[in-house]
Amino acid sequence: MVQALRQAKAQGLDHLEAQTLLLHALAQDTHDRAWLLVHDTDLLDADQLSRFNNLVQRRLKYEPLGYLIGWQDFHGLRLQVDARVLVPRPDTETLVNWALEIGTPAASVLDLGTGSGAIALALKHARPDWVVSAVDASADALDVAQTNAQRLGLAVSFLHGDWLSNVHGRFELIVSNPPYIADDDPHLPALQAEPQAALVSGSDGLDDLRAMATQAPAHLMPGGWLLLEHGFNQAEVVQALLVQAGFAQVQSRKDLAGIQRCTGGQWPEVK
Repeated sequence: MVQALRQAKAQGLDHLEAQTLLLHALAQDTHDRAWLLVHDTDLLDADQLSRFNNLVQRRLKYEPLGYLIGWQDFHGLRLQVDARVLVPRPDTETLVNWALEIGTPAASVLDLGTGSGAIALALKHARPDWVVSAVDASADALDVAQTNAQRLGLAVSFLHGDWLSNVHGRFELIVSNPPYIADDDPHLPALQAEPQAALVSGSDGLDDLRAMATQAPAHLMPGGWLLLEHGFNQAEVVQALLVQAGFAQVQSRKDLAGIQRCTGGQWPEVK
């Protein structure tokens, strides 16, 4: 077992990821690294070694770890993920925490581009009294999100549509982690296994953020908030988009790495 981990590391795989994949290949809890210590001198049989090596090669080709093991932890929830959706990132918990901070009891919330359902389900889990809806243009993504909601027993309403085009009514909170990568970004090859439509947004990465800034006011209650995740260098321009659209209290929040990761604004009580 030790030798298999050493070989994976020699090929360039992160040690913790190699341990996770080995535990998965052996049908063990992928968090149980103590099990590996107890069994570090065990020999893998041919099938076990083949499963592990296959996982290692797929990871080295940039397939996300979440796809390989079938799930991703997010804000205290274990979400099933596959190639139909992006793997939720820890940075997105910044958006969830901000929404939880400003939302009122029984708030009505809309998650745009829900993907695996991560944001919507995290909000509903933390605030059972909230009325949470979620939209995605991908029927495949909605299938993943609905499966997660059913498995977790969380009542979220799902809607198929392109951003706000099929949405009716107004909400206290609209939140989104939209595509925000430019179509010529040099980091895209490392993300090739994930759905590109959920990543790329025009020549500057801002097409969908622009659309949300202009469309959201028609679906916000007076005093409601729009919260958007964006790229590491996009906070200033997203702030400008929200100010131009008429939002007040425009501000940004930093992720765990200290990067301005989310920007939001409040729709005025009186216009």
